Amino acid sequence: MPETEEQQREVASGVTVEIYDQTYRLRGEDPAYVQRLAEIVDGKMRAVSAQSNTVDSLRVAVLAALNIADECARLEDRCRRLGAASDSQASLRTRARNLSGFLDTVLDDRRLLG
Repeated sequence: MPETEEQQREVASGVTVEIYDQTYRLRGEDPAYVQRLAEIVDGKMRAVSAQSNTVDSLRVAVLAALNIADECARLEDRCRRLGAASDSQASLRTRARNLSGFLDTVLDDRRLLG
């Protein structure tokens, strides 16, 4: 929830963005963030349009959305793999500490016996 009156007015008034030569009035808590998202979508649509040579803006929007969804899915997969690798590393560290403790115990016992 916006804290100041100015922030409340910004949320209520929204932000005007341009995406693929169309103007949209959008609302959000952070106008700069909304603008950044609009720039990403606009850039993706322009890249798709340049590659596909299509003039149908709906087709361009769908293809851009598919590209963005692909990027999101790949990033989610990468995060999942990094999380799994981190879990594996933590497990290996725990095992190494346990083995080190076990080895210290065995060596201490040998010193007492020897």
